[in-house]
Amino acid sequence: MKTLAVMLGTAMAVLPMAASAERGSDGVLKILYWQAASTMNPYLSGIAKEVEAASLVLEPLARFDETGALVPILAETIPTVENGGVAEDLKSVTWALRDGLTWSDGTPVTARDAIFTWKYCTDEESGCAALQQFDGVSDVVALDERTIEVRFDEPRPYPYTAFVSSEAPLLQEAQFKDCTGSRVAQCTEQNSHPIGTGPYVVDDFRANDVVTFSMNPGYREADKPAFSNVTIKGGGDPASAARAVLQTGEVDYSWNLQLSPDILAQMADGPGEVITADGPAVEFLFLNQTNPDPDLGEARATTSGGAHPFLSDPRVGKALSMAIDRGLIAEALYGDAGVPGCAVVPAPALYKSDANDGCAVQDLDGAKALLDEAGWTDSDGDGIRDKDGQTLSILFQTSTNGVRQDSQALIKDWWRQIGVETELRNIDASVFFGGDPGSPDTRQKFFADVQMYTDNSKGQDPEAFLGNWSCANIPSPETQWQGNNIQRFCSQPYEALILAFRSAASLEERAEIARQMNDFLVQSYSIVPLIHRRNISGKAKSLAGVRMNSWDSQIWNIADWHRAN
Repeated sequence: MKTLAVMLGTAMAVLPMAASAERGSDGVLKILYWQAASTMNPYLSGIAKEVEAASLVLEPLARFDETGALVPILAETIPTVENGGVAEDLKSVTWALRDGLTWSDGTPVTARDAIFTWKYCTDEESGCAALQQFDGVSDVVALDERTIEVRFDEPRPYPYTAFVSSEAPLLQEAQFKDCTGSRVAQCTEQNSHPIGTGPYVVDDFRANDVVTFSMNPGYREADKPAFSNVTIKGGGDPASAARAVLQTGEVDYSWNLQLSPDILAQMADGPGEVITADGPAVEFLFLNQTNPDPDLGEARATTSGGAHPFLSDPRVGKALSMAIDRGLIAEALYGDAGVPGCAVVPAPALYKSDANDGCAVQDLDGAKALLDEAGWTDSDGDGIRDKDGQTLSILFQTSTNGVRQDSQALIKDWWRQIGVETELRNIDASVFFGGDPGSPDTRQKFFADVQMYTDNSKGQDPEAFLGNWSCANIPSPETQWQGNNIQRFCSQPYEALILAFRSAASLEERAEIARQMNDFLVQSYSIVPLIHRRNISGKAKSLAGVRMNSWDSQIWNIADWHRAN
């Protein structure tokens, strides 16, 4: 039996681009993430700004390369049925660590670190942001110091989730052993200065500002990295980030230049260049299924606080979706970098459903009729629909970003035309995407009715991504507000599809179930796809070795980056 990795053409060995410079000879690499990192522990965030900054230090057994193929990182090779790494009954996968691996403090990396990482994330009180990566794992066992066996509670045709991708790296047990359960967010030193195996170590961490790195003296490739130091600066916005790399040359790499095409065009012909990559990224609206009323106190925006007074009715969500002209947003604000999006998983093509493609056509009259059917009328003639004393008024929030504010303004006007009142709010991106459980302004807290941002799956198989919307993944005070089921969607039929996807063996069967899950989510109107967008970043023309990646961390192969001769 072939594993899905083989059927998908998964790479079996890393083929890095060799650096042309000697180790450390290229000086300082300056990177700008206008969304600043608030932690260096990806298990406390799951958002790119933290996951990618941490990927310089913390590494998984395997990552996805720029094609979406799985490549070994800390593992010697990718296990399959054919090479004996995946059990014939598909109920376990065995990973062999590279020989001689050490943490940056010089101590050996062992299978016990993997066991600890699994227990760390799956502790019920931890609020682990990567919990879905360990779904269905019944045990993790050390067969010897270098051999890790991951056991599943049922056959898993796609066994590559636990310890795979930059979202699920290994943690050092010795460093984090006192940071488990409810204590995970309290270990400031560990979460800001993790001991890792990557090409760099953290020298200084300033939350929501800047991280500085130096070379890991024990990095396993003696001739890498070419840059002796790295700074990842946060703050600003996409426009200032673009200017810093494309026009002024202040930085070598600027991440996520979510800008309208006319603004990017104005910055051409400087010391930097725009780089792009296609992938599964989608700009979404998330519609809160719980009540965010502040009068609920600690129950606000939780399942215990009750259902949302009107967004829990899918007819309202559908009307909001129908009112949006995705084609206009794509053309005016994204250009060649975006098209109308109607799917939660738009790529690879194998998994994409076209059942909801009608969303690309705006239908204001249809939206009005649907709200009429749901009992929402303008009883007092003020232009805002109401029902049983409740007005159709929405607090719509997102991160501070020109394209997003322009999108908000357009959507607000379209919703006004169907009788919906909208208050717009934008929050500093470092805060909005941060993992601070004490902040009221994070996407996880979701103290609003609707919010907008981009999300996407890691790698070509969407099992873990679609698993985000399990009931167990809903953020709450009990999980330190961690969890990726942001809109608080919970459905037992969907839970059954999650289980069915885990055990589906053939690509055809998996594709069919993935499409069903996609359609279930979209037609719940708790999540509304807007734009299927390309990833756009900028780099100095003198920076070589960059392999733009939409399937994992953008800076996944930073050990290969070097200054061009």
